Formats: sequence, structure tokens, C-alpha cells
Amino acid sequence: MARKCPFTGKKTIAGRSIARRGKAKYLGGVGRKVTGITKRRFKPNIQKVRAIIDGNVCRIRVSAKAIRMGLIVKPPKRDWKPPVEAEITTE
Repeated sequence: MARKCPFTGKKTIAGRSIARRGKAKYLGGVGRKVTGITKRRFKPNIQKVRAIIDGNVCRIRVSAKAIRMGLIVKPPKRDWKPPVEAEITTE
């Protein structure tokens, strides 16, 4: 299953991680030096939520941004309670 949000289009993108050493010039050093560059991935914050899609409640994977923006319509809370059983008295 792809890590992609159907509402916002957010998906995994590639980038770089830069490792540096040294002390910054403004702190009195000779400057920061790059010692390595490696590939990395930026993953979207995908959550599995229950939502109303075409009138049915189903689980979908969406980004947290879509949930915060209100693009997801969540189903109402259930108010079902178990039936109260009659108390059995033994004499």
C-alpha cells in the first residue's frame, strides 16, 4: 500500500542528510565543514482513521494535515449500551 494521502497528495519524498563538524565562525571557530552527505526519506504523517465515505463508515489512511484541515468527516460517536440484565435473586 502506498504511503500517500488521497486528500492532500502528500507522499514520501527523497532528500539528503548533511553531516557537519567544527565550530561556527560567529562562535569563534573556523567554520562548519561538511563530512558526509547521505540519502534519506521524508515520510508523511499517515494515520488510519474511520471516516464517512459515500455514506459508509470505513477505515482510510490519510495524512494528519488532512484531519486537522477538516477534510475528513468522522462518524458520530456510538451511544449503544449493553442491555441491563434483570437481577437474579436466589432465596
